[in-house]
Amino acid sequence: MKLVIATRRSRLALWQADHIKHRLEALHRGLSVETLALSTRGDELIDRRLDQAGGKGLFVKELEQAMSDGRADLAVHSIKDVPAELPPGFTLAAITAREDPRDVFVSRSYQKLAEMPRGASVGTSSLRRGAQIAERYPQLEIRLLRGNVDTRLAKLDRGEYDAIVLAVAGLERLGLAARATAHLEVDEMLPAPGQGALGIECLAARDDVAALLAPLADSATTACVRAERAVSRALGGSCSLPLAAYAECSEKLRLRALVASSDGKRVVRCDLEGEARDPEAAGERAAAALRAQGADEILGI
Repeated sequence: MKLVIATRRSRLALWQADHIKHRLEALHRGLSVETLALSTRGDELIDRRLDQAGGKGLFVKELEQAMSDGRADLAVHSIKDVPAELPPGFTLAAITAREDPRDVFVSRSYQKLAEMPRGASVGTSSLRRGAQIAERYPQLEIRLLRGNVDTRLAKLDRGEYDAIVLAVAGLERLGLAARATAHLEVDEMLPAPGQGALGIECLAARDDVAALLAPLADSATTACVRAERAVSRALGGSCSLPLAAYAECSEKLRLRALVASSDGKRVVRCDLEGEARDPEAAGERAAAALRAQGADEILGI
């Protein structure tokens, strides 16, 4: 049997697709897995923020089209890049064990955000990161930084930014962990929903593909990510919203979430416990708690 994985062309996306390819082939004797690398609008539009260009769906639409057309059987995504609502007919068949969910500070001149002087520039494409930095360090200049991980590091190295903020997992998957200057703990920089986990998408009707993917799913990560994505879904699911959500799962599920204005001047937070067997309920409760603190007004800013 042969499967085809649709993937973006970036080095990180190709690594992720190859990682899932090798795991599937190791699990299922006689299975052959190929990759189909595609360019997405999200990769091509590198001069605008995602919320201005059309949102997270820009990274997945072409991959979903390839599955609809029968050119691919599944797609591998960084979950944080997947819209909270999938199009009809698609499903996240497996969410893999989460790697490090944190963000990382990278700079050639400074050791941490708190050391940066007034007017120093921090590059990020994420409204979530920008708002949290602006809340704590309003003296810094938050500047748009788009492109893949290698492109962003190259811009930093050319001196276009004084520092940049990236996801730890991306650096580690590319063998670039040594570039990290300082890890940002989740209390300082709450992650995006699903950050650090891979999601594998296929057509909802492809029970055969879902069965092959099932052994890759991690139950604890899946519960956490479902809770985080439920917060986003309940609040509109748009990347035009500086929203963060992070869950941890042991006997109970602990979920922290926040919504912020893009300038970081208004931030509302919640921290609650829920049941791992019903993560969506925890996510909806978190969204309600944020709304009770004025999240709807912030959404309109």
